[in-house]
Amino acid sequence: MTWIRTIPFDEADEKLLHAWEKQRDLYPAEYAESVPAAEARRDDEMSGVVGAHSLIPDALYHSFATFGVLMSPDLPLTRRQHEMITTVVSAVNRCVY
Repeated sequence: MTWIRTIPFDEADEKLLHAWEKQRDLYPAEYAESVPAAEARRDDEMSGVVGAHSLIPDALYHSFATFGVLMSPDLPLTRRQHEMITTVVSAVNRCVY
């Protein structure tokens, strides 16, 4: 597995913290709840694919804000349809998340 240097949450500067918080605010409220696969992660960590973007805060914000906007409840797809699409895309790409 490739190792990517990341910036731990407790070492993040103001720009990184702002990007992380701002993109999280765009996600539906239920995304704030822990799920079994993420329970090992602490709420004060930037982990996985989000952490991999920690070296470039602007990229972190724009990458994940896009997904947050696409998951908006104001759009015509239901949450169930969103989840179906992301599951199929992950399966096709052989992602483990």
